[in-house]
Amino acid sequence: MTWQIYEELSRELAKLTFGPPVTHVYNPLVYAAKPAQQYVDQFASKKVRAILLGMNPGPWGMAQTGVPFGEVSLVRDFIGIRGPVVKPEQENPARPIVGFECTRSEVSGARLWGLARDHFVTADAFFRRFTVLNYCPLVFMEASGKNFTPDKLRKGEQVALFAVCDTALKKVLAVLQPEFLIGVGAFAEACLKRIAPTHKNVSRILHPSPASPKANANWAGEVTRELSQLGLLTD
Repeated sequence: MTWQIYEELSRELAKLTFGPPVTHVYNPLVYAAKPAQQYVDQFASKKVRAILLGMNPGPWGMAQTGVPFGEVSLVRDFIGIRGPVVKPEQENPARPIVGFECTRSEVSGARLWGLARDHFVTADAFFRRFTVLNYCPLVFMEASGKNFTPDKLRKGEQVALFAVCDTALKKVLAVLQPEFLIGVGAFAEACLKRIAPTHKNVSRILHPSPASPKANANWAGEVTRELSQLGLLTD
């Protein structure tokens, strides 16, 4: 059921257009549909205690594997997902898609899924309590290949994009019925508060981006503390 929501989301997103400086837009739910659907069907289609919500795919993570924060080695070896990935219709030569052959590390994904592995040991143990999603599945980039995040889009483009993504996320939350809504960073937390204004347990954890000095200092320790305060790391 959840995958059908994402298929509908992809159809709606395909109707949108984005202007300069954005030159290329990738949707890994389309060109990496096989591993993306495997992840959703196995780990994001039933009731869960907490969701961790990111903003949109990273260039060496979900953009390559179709899995949120999808660092290749951890998607393959910890989560246990691997599948065929084809090229997007319009590929930026500066940002090639090579799927599970990608040798670049997605630092944010390595930190997030690495913490899940180190604390829970097995993916099944982690997914009995959590699932990980992205608010927007699209990857935006400039001609140079530089990443362009949704919060930097023009106002009109944001309004159209957020309306579609809000609708999809509301439907996903209705399926998952999470007790805790946790944004990975401030942007995702704001999205959750916007679409679930009456939910009692909306919060955020520190984003694992290497652009954050605090994350580089001790991301795993800080997030372990944050999740422990919510009672999500103990039975």
